[in-house]
Amino acid sequence: QVQLVESGGGSVQAGGSLRLSCVASGFPYRPYCMGWFRQAPGKAREGVATIGSGGSSRYYTDSVKGRFTISQDNAKNTLYLQMNSLKPEDTAMYYCAARQSAGNCSPLYEYNYWGQGTQVTVSS
Repeated sequence: QVQLVESGGGSVQAGGSLRLSCVASGFPYRPYCMGWFRQAPGKAREGVATIGSGGSSRYYTDSVKGRFTISQDNAKNTLYLQMNSLKPEDTAMYYCAARQSAGNCSPLYEYNYWGQGTQVTVSS
């Protein structure tokens, strides 16, 4: 059974940092693309950052460039999102997602495995 389990969310003040983790299990083979998405109340889900197999390609949405870093530890089957200089507008539920099929890892393409999410709240 495929599982993506996120952790690391919480409440911080603006300017603070958090590191999200996502442990993947049950995949028959390592996903080609993994990423972080977020959804704030009343807003559409957006792709925050994605990474291709072996870190070959990384995507960041413009609003997080220079502040967030996506990385992965294949030995631990874990995906990370280091979030620095957090802003109140980063407040959202953050979801880990994966896709096994090869191809463009942009969040514009479908991801078919999702975690349950971890809440990030940034206060001003």
